Amino acid sequence: MKKYYLTAAAAIFLAGCGAESEDAANGNDAETNNTVEENTEADNENEVNEPEEDLNEETSGDEDSGPAVIAHRGASGHAPEQTMPAIEKAIDMDADWIELDIQMTADGVLVAFHDDDIDRTTDGEGEIGAHTLDELKELDAGSWFNEEYPEYADESFEGAEILTLEEIFETFGESENYYLETKSTYINEDMEEPMVELIEEYGFDEAGNVIIQSFHQDSLEKVHELNDSIPLVQLLWWEVDEETGDLEEWLGITPAPEDMTEEDFAEIGEYAAGIGPHLEYYDGTEVIDEVFVQRAREEGFDVHVYTINEEEEMHRLLDWGVTGIFTDFPDRMQNVLDERGE
Repeated sequence: MKKYYLTAAAAIFLAGCGAESEDAANGNDAETNNTVEENTEADNENEVNEPEEDLNEETSGDEDSGPAVIAHRGASGHAPEQTMPAIEKAIDMDADWIELDIQMTADGVLVAFHDDDIDRTTDGEGEIGAHTLDELKELDAGSWFNEEYPEYADESFEGAEILTLEEIFETFGESENYYLETKSTYINEDMEEPMVELIEEYGFDEAGNVIIQSFHQDSLEKVHELNDSIPLVQLLWWEVDEETGDLEEWLGITPAPEDMTEEDFAEIGEYAAGIGPHLEYYDGTEVIDEVFVQRAREEGFDVHVYTINEEEEMHRLLDWGVTGIFTDFPDRMQNVLDERGE
């Protein structure tokens, strides 16, 4: 099983020292897939709130695993998002992580589904949280893809089911890595506890093959309180003021990237090991740059950027030093890594 993070305490121990130490839109391309989230205090006063996890190191400590290929909703450029075909294609394309948005059904079951409403990607309608699992299992979550993206259409996608998180864990087990997002927590209240319980039931917190992300800081803090061994990523989305061009994080988590201080990073570092920013706003304005990426890395964070589908942009972000990229096309990122010899 591939693993991609290592606690700082374990890293120091292995080194022999012995010291302790994602949505703004719903499409299938780079622009419309821009999705609108641990740390202990360091002993040294000059290392306040340095994140304790490195999400991209092999647990063996032998070598850096390289930039993480994060399959956004599975290989969602090739198959209906978050369905079994999308997950299987992502695995076939050697994605390091399978990214899944998690929602709750009316009867309290955790399912892999992005939108709050089921209309876009199924033949049903209404809020997903208003339907029981049995009702959702009757829906066709695959045919829409064939209609929307005929160049990738496959008859086998017809009738694809909405999957429960437990089904996914049961099917793929420890052999895969899961990058889960707590979605719309203002609707999916208290979803953190059953999610953590399921992760613990399968032993994935100890196996080290789960990351949890969210835009909602309070959700990540709940997870951290429930199980502080699960690495967390704070998703960030900056909106651009049409008149002034100023950037404002939509939930007020941080100032604009260029204005973030050591204290701003330290606050996130109290619970998260990484940050997940977007590259562009809807109007094409780039909200992060190489300076920001390097600053975040210097502050001890992994930087996983969403959602990048063009190889040229992947190259540029890797040049900047990002440690992972969310993409609908994991095969494209593998091409980029092959070209770079990484």
